[in-house]
Amino acid sequence: MRARAAIIEKQHGEFVLDRIELEDPRPGEVLVKITAAGICHTDLSVRDQYYPTPLPVVLGHEGSGVIEKLGAGVQGLNVGDHVVLSFSYCGTCHNCLSGEQPYCPSLFPLNFGGRRLDGSTPITRNGKDVNAVFFGQSSFATYAITQPNNCVKVDKDVPLHLLGPLGCGIQTGAGTVLNALKPRPGSSIAIFGAGSVGLSAVMAAKASGCLKIIVVDKQASRLALAQELGATHAIDAGKTNPLEAIQNLTGGGVDHAMDTTAVPAVLRQAVDSTHVRGECAIVGGAPLGTEVSIDMNNMLFGRRIRGVVEGSSIPQIFIPQLIALYQAGKFDFDRLCTVYDFDQINQAVHETEKTGKAIKAVLRMA
Repeated sequence: MRARAAIIEKQHGEFVLDRIELEDPRPGEVLVKITAAGICHTDLSVRDQYYPTPLPVVLGHEGSGVIEKLGAGVQGLNVGDHVVLSFSYCGTCHNCLSGEQPYCPSLFPLNFGGRRLDGSTPITRNGKDVNAVFFGQSSFATYAITQPNNCVKVDKDVPLHLLGPLGCGIQTGAGTVLNALKPRPGSSIAIFGAGSVGLSAVMAAKASGCLKIIVVDKQASRLALAQELGATHAIDAGKTNPLEAIQNLTGGGVDHAMDTTAVPAVLRQAVDSTHVRGECAIVGGAPLGTEVSIDMNNMLFGRRIRGVVEGSSIPQIFIPQLIALYQAGKFDFDRLCTVYDFDQINQAVHETEKTGKAIKAVLRMA
């Protein structure tokens, strides 16, 4: 079938909108008409080849839409279902069967390989293959081929065009707090970076009952929004030493910290901001091979660092929980979203990574 997609043709390039041909779904696959898709930092990291997904490629991994066609053997989903598309996992390995889908050993080839595991791609342009199935979806397109594992069925009374970012960035921020760090009521947390991941963590920390929620960033407007969403303290890292400020606010350090920036120097600050036996989560995606220096003696006293993928979430469970919090007025993730027409994708990227005008850009396909 014919569709329209945004294609990255070269490293650091702009998105090129063009017509593509999309296969019908194979057995075990699902065809989704995309309503909207969020732009995530990971899309831009692959554009810049921080991860070696082959080019040209159709990116996009925060899709939402309506199921239009089912391949043979698909169960539990129906044509017409509203779905949020999340990350891909095998579903059969030890980790997947243990409820640890984000840590599936096949996560990298399934999400970043640019091809099905058999080496094929469902997308061609002018008769030539285009790499796809990014995060099992490639949702920067009007239609996407995906799999049941990627699909999270959602109620039809929730605005579908806003739900895509729940599939990755917002899930990552909120899940890191609620599923991985699990702060106790009355505890403290420092969140480094006030983008969509960090601000989602702020809302989750508030919902968890954290007493002190400290956000570190350099952009005043984002720090102000963080406080509106539940942060108790905002630190401008361009004007204040974050470590000194956090230690003064907490009497020695926070219970939990979280780095969303993927900047080694900032991660070091996040680790050092915790008190004895504190825990720091790494969620930012740095270029492959990036290293960070840590004071070994500082770590000796019970401090912990843990990596967190996709908020340690099972999407089919966690995304409906986030929607329920949103409906209850306790998770206003819509305040992070700026909606653009699909044709405005390069403007949306510019206003996300250059001007900071958009925190979570969402592309509306129609």
